[in-house]
Amino acid sequence: MLEVTGIETFYGKARVLNGLGLTVGAGQVVALLGRNGAGKTTTMKSIMQLVPPRAGRVVFDGADITGWPPHRVAQAGLGYVPEERRIFTQLTVAENLEVGRQKARPGRVAWTEAQLFELFPNLAERRGNRGKALSGGEQQMLTIARTLMGNPALVLLDEPSEGIAPVIVEQMAQAILTLKAEGLTVLISEQNLHFARAVADSVVIIEHGEARFSGTLADLDARPDIRDAYLSV
Repeated sequence: MLEVTGIETFYGKARVLNGLGLTVGAGQVVALLGRNGAGKTTTMKSIMQLVPPRAGRVVFDGADITGWPPHRVAQAGLGYVPEERRIFTQLTVAENLEVGRQKARPGRVAWTEAQLFELFPNLAERRGNRGKALSGGEQQMLTIARTLMGNPALVLLDEPSEGIAPVIVEQMAQAILTLKAEGLTVLISEQNLHFARAVADSVVIIEHGEARFSGTLADLDARPDIRDAYLSV
């Protein structure tokens, strides 16, 4: 579903990603792990072409999307949930969802407002509330729900468990597992290894913009040296 090969991404003259590569198979949940500043968010933005790589390739669902404008990437079925959420604070929950609506895609789940309210019951209770009245966790739910209204084939989730209450983190994990059961492919970036264990089929660990490890959680458990070197605080 997604193949990233040798991407190099810069902010000005500063190189953040240095030949990064990763693969996400259809229907998988893959966790991109690493400390703050490792390059996780830049990887997400590079895949989405918000910060286009200067080298390498990004292939999504068989198409080389390298250099495409971000709106075309979104129209192709790649959804992005940024860490900073970016909901429309003056719009209601229902209005935020409507903003994200795209037409159904052949062979893909066509998400409805009712289905999303079932996935995120907190939002159902607040469908008439403005975005600014929601808690941080509820805003995160709304951002994911708005992205799903675009009926994507693959969703990029940037730090979904960051800065939200533990009970909401648990609900978020259950929601991701539901998305997987519906056949959606998910790439999440995370610092929380416990959260990754709850949802991911495999992990990719990055440090200084390079992939240092790729494998299952069992593979990672067999390499405590890798875990301690790149994930320990």
